[in-house]
Amino acid sequence: MKSGNKIFALSIARITLYGVAGYYLLIVISAYVLQKPSEIFDVFFSGHFFGPMKLSLLSSTIASLFAILIAVPSAYALSRNTNRLTLIIDTIIDIPLFLSPIALGAMLLVFFSGNAGEFLKKCGIEIAFSFWGIVVAQFSVVTSMAIRLLKSAFDSVDPFYEKMARILGCSKLQVFFRVTLPMVKNGILASIIMVWARSMGEFGATVMLAGVMPGVTETIPVSIFLSFASADVDRALAYTALLLIVSIASLLIIKYVSSRSYFL
Repeated sequence: MKSGNKIFALSIARITLYGVAGYYLLIVISAYVLQKPSEIFDVFFSGHFFGPMKLSLLSSTIASLFAILIAVPSAYALSRNTNRLTLIIDTIIDIPLFLSPIALGAMLLVFFSGNAGEFLKKCGIEIAFSFWGIVVAQFSVVTSMAIRLLKSAFDSVDPFYEKMARILGCSKLQVFFRVTLPMVKNGILASIIMVWARSMGEFGATVMLAGVMPGVTETIPVSIFLSFASADVDRALAYTALLLIVSIASLLIIKYVSSRSYFL
């Protein structure tokens, strides 16, 4: 009976899993079966298509680069320190993960429309309603995620190896670069890919801080919004397909990096 119950429970679990996967797959298939594929492909080769794509690629790459550069030492510090102050800082860093991107974007707009924005404008850097507004919005959204992902990677490293390296005469910097970083390289690579893909799909904070200006701050998600607003479904689905391809490719790479023996 016990063996039978286990088999029954496993069957129910698999049916549930396949049902959820089928649900998402059905959404994707139905979106593109209802539209004529030829009309969607025509959008891919239109001149307007490449503008938002270039803007998204450039902004998400810059934002991801800064996010990872800040996240690596930050995540390491969080992983190796367990005091009350660290707990408070850890909670603050998680705010963008739970706060709506729209709300975060609104606060960013208020911040960069005030004295901080005026100071940066005098230095020749304009944030609100500009390209750099896109970068700042994406950076603000993904940095906390990057820190959280990398902290998990550093947590997986046994401090024993670092202590042994210190005993053998390595400095703290040498331990970090020669021992710790090589042990989490797969985690860092997976984090880079995930952060970059998330930056590509960022919409809420970007719209609030950089605005919705066709040809100026029109990233791929913004273009999807504008396309549906103007009832241009083909164009919206074409951009959606691009984000879908980026997401699936990123997930497959992450799964391959994290475990080369990944099975269902």
